[in-house]
Amino acid sequence: MKIGIPKEIKDNEYRVAITVGSTEMLVRAHHQVLIEKSAGEGSGISDEEYQKVGAKILDTAADVWGHAEMIMKVKEPQEPEYKYLREGLILFTYLHLAAEPEVTRQLVDKKVTAIGYETIQLPSGVLPCLTPMSEVAGRMSIQIGARYLEKENEGRGKLLGGVPGVRPADVVVVGGGIVGCNAAKIALGMGAHVTVIDINAERLRYIEDIMKGGVTTLISNYRNIAEAVRDADLVIGAVLIPGAKAPRLVTREMVQTMQKGSVIVDVSIDQGGCIETARPTKHSDPIYTVNGVIHYCVTNMPGAVPRTSTHALSNATLPYAMKIANLGFKKAFKTDMALALGLNTCEDYVTCKPVAEAHGMAYAPFNP
Repeated sequence: MKIGIPKEIKDNEYRVAITVGSTEMLVRAHHQVLIEKSAGEGSGISDEEYQKVGAKILDTAADVWGHAEMIMKVKEPQEPEYKYLREGLILFTYLHLAAEPEVTRQLVDKKVTAIGYETIQLPSGVLPCLTPMSEVAGRMSIQIGARYLEKENEGRGKLLGGVPGVRPADVVVVGGGIVGCNAAKIALGMGAHVTVIDINAERLRYIEDIMKGGVTTLISNYRNIAEAVRDADLVIGAVLIPGAKAPRLVTREMVQTMQKGSVIVDVSIDQGGCIETARPTKHSDPIYTVNGVIHYCVTNMPGAVPRTSTHALSNATLPYAMKIANLGFKKAFKTDMALALGLNTCEDYVTCKPVAEAHGMAYAPFNP
């Protein structure tokens, strides 16, 4: 199979969809890997490194999209890339379509077979291709929050860990999944007072156990969230429902009770955000304020640390890419139900029910 790797064009997105090691594995399996010139530079990977393991470097995005049977990306297609979408093309990338109505329409209209990393799901419920970026984003959320709490960034001027005799900052993590757990771990390590809120009591027991009782855990309900957010210096939005829009658990009224200079980092923003006042931002213009509360809602947070993120992502996606390339997507789906759950659009219909529901579109399950 001809596998194309275009350069990412989303604002300040420095990741690339494949590493040198993954490229070599695909080439050794007798697939052709076509990489756009300088696609890996942001992640510290040169064209020469790709060429040494058998990849072919092409000059333009149009060449890569035009010759490939399967495109592997990091982020959803951007508007300048819509013209490259075509019937029969396999697109393997993060899609987050529940928050992207126009991208969804483009994929359906162009009859693209679109497989989302974020909806591949194991029988255990684990999302193997989303997990590494959730780990990165969760850990980043705390260092970002700490930075914007500094007075020079219009924050409250609080050090997360405080010092002896001075109370540490209060960090509230809404959602106890992979993002939330990693955020709590870093915040706790920096000495903050950490509260994790989740709807699943068993998950809270697990978090309390692994954090050795160092965090406060609360069941998710309106009152608990409202009271925790009111007293928070930093709120991390970390709610995920696979494939669906995130529920708005933190309301505008709750945000209005927060102290001026407090910070919100909504990691759920690529699925629409779990905080009512959240709207997507980009790395070049990452923040805005609502009632004096700083909001950081960048939709591709891990793109800021590409040397870590690219390798973590490629480690997770390569086995599935290899299976699609070796078998074709239909046979691959028959042998791997987890991968089959990644299908979001095929031909001219939506095959992921939460996406169809989010946009009021017809849903048709895929039958390989």
